[in-house]
Amino acid sequence: MLYCNWQMKSPKLLLENKRIDLIIKRFAAQLFEQGCDPKTFAIVGLQPRGVQLARRVYHELKQLNDQFHLFGELDHTLYRDDIGRGEIHLPKPSNIPFSTEGKRILLIDDVLYTGRSVRSAIDGLMHYGRPAQVELMVLIDRRMERELPITPQYWGLVVDSKSTGEYVKVEWSDQEQMVWLLDEKR
Repeated sequence: MLYCNWQMKSPKLLLENKRIDLIIKRFAAQLFEQGCDPKTFAIVGLQPRGVQLARRVYHELKQLNDQFHLFGELDHTLYRDDIGRGEIHLPKPSNIPFSTEGKRILLIDDVLYTGRSVRSAIDGLMHYGRPAQVELMVLIDRRMERELPITPQYWGLVVDSKSTGEYVKVEWSDQEQMVWLLDEKR
């Protein structure tokens, strides 16, 4: 568990490739140690960057047990409570090729901030069946500005940032992954 707490004046690098790789390996090891049943356990990544993280966690988990096969991608855009306010978000296709009925679902996203994206993702997930359990995994937990009572069961880094003007930027590419804390959204 990593925690950060500071006053910021310039961009801060929170995580880079090596630390992100270690966090992903830790996530997979935690799931494997819990004895997840491959027949009832499913990973669902939230569009867009949560899917990239979910794919990495899923790949690591399959390295530990190749029987895991339930993986999906969910776009929660149409379930958001702020749809039509401000910025227009075009939905990406969701792909959940299995029923979530009675399954243990692990939702994965890059950053947990207010909790609204996760709430809308849970609404969207219910269209695929009623899960037995829904858990949340995030790379970054910004817990100081939570608007809804949503807490991740798994997190890579906790950022105690009280300024709503600050922004966590996650950059994913095939070669490089970095997480920055910025004074403003860029």
